Amino acid sequence: MTKTVLTALILMLASVTAQAAGNPENGQSLSEGCQGCHGVDGNSPVGMWPSLAGQSYNYLVKQIHDFKNGIRKDETMEPMVTGLSDQDVADISAYFSSQKAIATGTVSDEGLVTLGQKIYKGGNHESKLMACAGCHGANAQGNDAAKFPSLVGQQSEYTMIQMQNFASGARNNDMNNMMKDIANRMSSKEMEAVSAYLATLSQ
Repeated sequence: MTKTVLTALILMLASVTAQAAGNPENGQSLSEGCQGCHGVDGNSPVGMWPSLAGQSYNYLVKQIHDFKNGIRKDETMEPMVTGLSDQDVADISAYFSSQKAIATGTVSDEGLVTLGQKIYKGGNHESKLMACAGCHGANAQGNDAAKFPSLVGQQSEYTMIQMQNFASGARNNDMNNMMKDIANRMSSKEMEAVSAYLATLSQ
């Protein structure tokens, strides 16, 4: 293989990779319809809707495709994502993942937040509840390669709803039912505490 051909191949692969990774500038424009619920910069002003700022890129891509394919059900999201191309999904995901997550909650109950931090970092040995940090990271930053979401600054109401949905089976697009098993080991108090703790974090 000549040097010229090798160079051309490298440039072609770089272009494909860049396209696959998404264009955040284009994503900002495409995300205008998302901003009413998720916020202009991805920090949602509404408790029941998730903040997307700083979210794992691969997680966002997966969730949007899951909504498009009917794997994850939501009457509000389904019409929003139906007409999106794969590149649109990549661009929107790139935009929101490039933003900074800010705390959406305040410490109104220090005891609850402290309990949430304890469970997040250490789990509950009595109920054999694994620490959330094992998958989502010590600082709740997520794991992009594994498509595990960032939980930094997430709306506490939304987090609580999703844990309840995993526990009941209303949401089932988690890997190997991991979240279903975890949520079923948590009490309502523990769910509330973890949700309150995560909402106080910022990137």
